[in-house]
Amino acid sequence: MIAVIDYGMGNLRSVQKALETVGARAILTHDPEEILNADSVVLPGVGAFKDCMANLKRLGLVDPVRASIESGKPFLGICLGLQLLFEESEEFGPVHGLGILPGKVVRFPEGCSETESGAPMKIPHMGWNSVEVKKKDPLFKVVPDHSYFYFVHSYYVIPEDPTMVATTTRYGVEFVSGIQHENIYAFQFHPEKSQTLGLSLLERFSRLN
Repeated sequence: MIAVIDYGMGNLRSVQKALETVGARAILTHDPEEILNADSVVLPGVGAFKDCMANLKRLGLVDPVRASIESGKPFLGICLGLQLLFEESEEFGPVHGLGILPGKVVRFPEGCSETESGAPMKIPHMGWNSVEVKKKDPLFKVVPDHSYFYFVHSYYVIPEDPTMVATTTRYGVEFVSGIQHENIYAFQFHPEKSQTLGLSLLERFSRLN
């Protein structure tokens, strides 16, 4: 059973439905016991970093998240769920995150450009973009390099440990779009919105246990 953490924000139902589509049993829950007893845990996220951390604390979910990761069970962060794993974000901040992984979350620089006209890239970064696979972990080992996934974000993570970087993406700058560290997997993009390839990632995640 996969616990999709419900902290009152984000694309919760769409993540649950995507997992069910690939044959997984997934529940939406903010019950600490259900999270701790689940075989795998997913932390989705859409919205402001500060608000998400406040909701996790208010619902008493910070310790269950940390305990789930420490237990060694497969853990997946999606979009803001990736960013929350790090120490702090500069969004309305600095704001402290879960502090599970060393590193920080920063905003795309204003005015960055890759277009021939020199026009600045729009923020938020929204739409399809390719990922370069840096690490053939259990989820990405069959994903072709430069495959396209769906993004919606204005901030990205800068991990202190480069060995955890699974994928990178270019949008004005090269940024980390996926990480893998021990039992932790996390994506800046939305696999539940990324059609066949996104569903294939969720299916492989559901089979890690």
